Amino acid sequence: MARIDRVLLCSCEDSMTVDAGGAAAALDGAEVVTVRALCTDEVERAAKAFSQDGTTLVACGQMVRLFEDLFEEVEAPGELAFADIRDRAGWTADGEAPAKQAALLAEAALERPATPVRDVQSEGTCLVLGDAAALQAADRLADRLAVTVLLAETPEELTPTDRFDIALGRLGKAQGAIGGFEVVVDGYAPMRPGGRGAAGFAPARDGAKSGCDIILDLRGQAPLFPAPEKRDGYLRADPGDPVAVERAAAAAADLQGTFEKPLYIRFEASLCAHARASQTGCTRCLDICPTGAILPDGDAVVIDPMVCAGCGACAAVCPSGAASYDDPNVGFLFNRLRTLVQAYRTAGGGVPRALFHDADHGAEMIRLSARFGRGLPADLIPVEVPNVEGVGHAEMLAAVGVGFAEVSVLIGPHSDRTAPDRELALARAILAGAGADADALRLIDPADPDGLEDLAYGPARPALVADPILPLGGRREVTRLAASALGGDAPTLPLPPGAPYGAVAVDTDACTLCLACVSLCPVGALGDNPDKPQLRFQEAACLQCGICETACPETAITLTPQLNLGTEALSHRVLHEEEPFECIECGKPFGVKSTIEAIVAKLEGKHWMYTGSDNTKLIQMCDGCRVNAQYHQQNSPFFAGERPRVRTTEDYLNERKKPN
Repeated sequence: MARIDRVLLCSCEDSMTVDAGGAAAALDGAEVVTVRALCTDEVERAAKAFSQDGTTLVACGQMVRLFEDLFEEVEAPGELAFADIRDRAGWTADGEAPAKQAALLAEAALERPATPVRDVQSEGTCLVLGDAAALQAADRLADRLAVTVLLAETPEELTPTDRFDIALGRLGKAQGAIGGFEVVVDGYAPMRPGGRGAAGFAPARDGAKSGCDIILDLRGQAPLFPAPEKRDGYLRADPGDPVAVERAAAAAADLQGTFEKPLYIRFEASLCAHARASQTGCTRCLDICPTGAILPDGDAVVIDPMVCAGCGACAAVCPSGAASYDDPNVGFLFNRLRTLVQAYRTAGGGVPRALFHDADHGAEMIRLSARFGRGLPADLIPVEVPNVEGVGHAEMLAAVGVGFAEVSVLIGPHSDRTAPDRELALARAILAGAGADADALRLIDPADPDGLEDLAYGPARPALVADPILPLGGRREVTRLAASALGGDAPTLPLPPGAPYGAVAVDTDACTLCLACVSLCPVGALGDNPDKPQLRFQEAACLQCGICETACPETAITLTPQLNLGTEALSHRVLHEEEPFECIECGKPFGVKSTIEAIVAKLEGKHWMYTGSDNTKLIQMCDGCRVNAQYHQQNSPFFAGERPRVRTTEDYLNERKKPN
């Protein structure tokens, strides 16, 4: 937790009650300054606080820009932080929410890890697609950007201009993002600037390739990219809506310069279970990515950081942790959840509920509800995340595990529900398997703030866990901790198909212990025993990727989705074993006895190579004896006769003694 030296608590003209004592306790004894109109009549108190060393926390979310400007104006020597306790806690139909305010203040004091970023350079090269509306937009943009208009058809009486380039053509392919779009145009015909009368065009050609920094799509057709609103640098509008066109053109004009692109996802290819030896396994992230930023790349996948919009869905469904959210990391979210519950209860609160929401739609719904409606209940703590698609089963169960009685995820109008619906089903299955109320987890999609209030206010719920967990480790470890803390009687919880936890069942009658599954398992859940023919399995490590199932030549493997909470899941157990065969020459154990005996029985006397020869014995020998036997066979192509006896010193001496 970062050190907060002082906190400015404003009652917003006495429209809410603030608790100075609770704030001081939540912030480890920080100095508390209470005011009623910090942004107007008492703004000098803010300037005075900013002039001191240390970190000042302003408990206001509305006037952030004002206080940031004031902070710079006084050349403050310290640091500045903010926490919104008014819209999120103070304005509520429950009257007062001191425990909730204390929880939000304690959360604001946590030191947020920095998000990795990379610089993106946009030179302002803009491609405008469309017809008449595109020409008008290009004329407005030409003073700020280098514009090329791509027309599908030749307009009547088009006059050449030197303000921007014009060409005919059909966009066949487009890829990339801001600062790095690549396009392929068929029927490309640039305008000829010379000549009298209407503009003429050069002969058309297919497959023309070019690049641009920005694409303004005014065709009024289907978007060029999936999830177009999440593609940086791609703007589109209905050409029949002048306001929308003007808004898109204004946005395009601002996309020139150097920008910081957050690297939302940290990816470790060595952990990816997408494929092994051309056997496809896990495709969860490929199936879920709304922008197409993830593509197969051999045994792993590759994530294009420029196309990635940071929804976090891939991290939510990744079973191995190869893809992990880094804006910030999931460990920080787990710490936030634990801090919120601890501070809430320390301040005298009972059992809280959690509301995951994004920073745009969800935050605005909460603000509107607080200002014009009932606000959030005193026991419902909002947890803001960059995108709700990144709230997976691990995050929901972590919230339950640290002490929240209910977890709601507020879906926005632009949210892709594929990942949240899938993750909710998995989390509910774990709760139900542990004997807990699965309805404590839910996705909500209210149409307006009134609908949010109707869903938010309800009867209090008891805590789902008796002893809150300490959410340390990765998403799989925290899921297991939370499921164990639920205290159910069943040690093994059944899960729906496609779950990333489970067991491997082996048909021992069909399995030949070829161990192909062991060599292909991406996480080492399947293993062998170097001393004897044995197939071993560690259930806690299994991702249910399915590579072993598809690779098994005998179709002897099936997957069983489940979550085994017993300690035996953490260690290897034997799925199948047999006696080794002993070499007929040296007695060394090797291979599988039943397999070698079956091969001998199938070949001996039934195949010309194994009739009237000692070749059958070669199958019954270990590697060393087999090579030695083959070397000394009379009909061996490597046979070179007996090796001459090694001459010794005594041989040379004896030759010298012989008379001449």
